[in-house]
Amino acid sequence: MTLARVPVAVIGAHGRLGRFACELLRREARFELVAELGREQRLEAVLPECGAVLALDVTVAGFGAQHGRALLAAGIRPVIGTSGVTRAEAAELDVLARARGLGGLVVPNFSLGMAWLNRAAELLVRGGAFRDVVLVERHHAEKRDAPSSTARDTAARLEAAGAPAPVPIQSVRAAGLYAHQEVLLGAPGETLTLRHDMLGPAAFGAGILAALRHALTARGVAWGLEAALDGDVAAVAKAPPGGAH
Repeated sequence: MTLARVPVAVIGAHGRLGRFACELLRREARFELVAELGREQRLEAVLPECGAVLALDVTVAGFGAQHGRALLAAGIRPVIGTSGVTRAEAAELDVLARARGLGGLVVPNFSLGMAWLNRAAELLVRGGAFRDVVLVERHHAEKRDAPSSTARDTAARLEAAGAPAPVPIQSVRAAGLYAHQEVLLGAPGETLTLRHDMLGPAAFGAGILAALRHALTARGVAWGLEAALDGDVAAVAKAPPGGAH
């Protein structure tokens, strides 16, 4: 018996990550790409007609929460990878989703490697041996937001784990870079560095698919790729005030 493919819309389909996501979904047996939407299109007019059950939002910073609300109003489960969504906004989306019997996910970074870097850094900070923390994030010159949403998410996680707040973040934008992050941990007489390097959008593929699979059956909107990797369908993880995407 052949299972029906799940219809998915991509919002921000003409951007760097959007183009990659569309190509990824065209190759996937489980999902069917039914709409490639640009930011010039009014979602309220297009969404009811596209037939999507899931939507991946990878537009420009600042539109994620607004698009999430529009998707839920249309009965579509959102996976939001757009920068600028705060945890407070994600919590609001969680309430809206639960009221409609829907689920979704807000994902600061779709890379599996970054998920593991965050876990390792949280473990080290929580253990108490390394309390001095500095983040260094480096990205290509075209990236608009600084610090990156990924670095802000890591900082919020480490502050929740016990690192002194605010965790300093140093940002670099330069030609030749793609996406790189270091967590520098200091203790008397020694330092420990965790580093993650992305060389291209292929690093996001497995995480995008995991997030979509999670959102398909989730109840409520969770925060972070970890929810999809753990199979955790609980509500948005709590964070210190001001934690942002």
